Amino acid sequence: MHTILQPEGWAKPIGYSNGVAAQGKVIFVGGQIGWNEQCQFESDDFIDQVRQTLKNVVAVLAAGGAGPEHITSMTWYFTDKTEYLGNLKNLGQVYRETIGRNFPAMAAMQVVALVEDRAKIEIQATAVVPE
Repeated sequence: MHTILQPEGWAKPIGYSNGVAAQGKVIFVGGQIGWNEQCQFESDDFIDQVRQTLKNVVAVLAAGGAGPEHITSMTWYFTDKTEYLGNLKNLGQVYRETIGRNFPAMAAMQVVALVEDRAKIEIQATAVVPE
């Protein structure tokens, strides 16, 4: 079981947690991008790549015996902050469809580029499966 850490008097964050406490088996998910299991991009659309990236995160978790509910931390790297901010509603919908109503501690940042030229998003995650 995870415990959400919310300092007293702080405004509640929307779509993430300020902190999460957890105990158990730790799974580290390396940076996933928006290509399929054959390392091929099916779309250059930002939301399509986010959807595929989140599916990839879930697939790695499943390989370790975990699910989205076990995610304690995520870091999102994207190449265009304007595209990210302009798609928050669609991002939220895709996130809930793939990850559910699980809100880990998160960080998000724009980067100059990702290693794969067609990649628009990369997500790294940590999960903890209770003992």
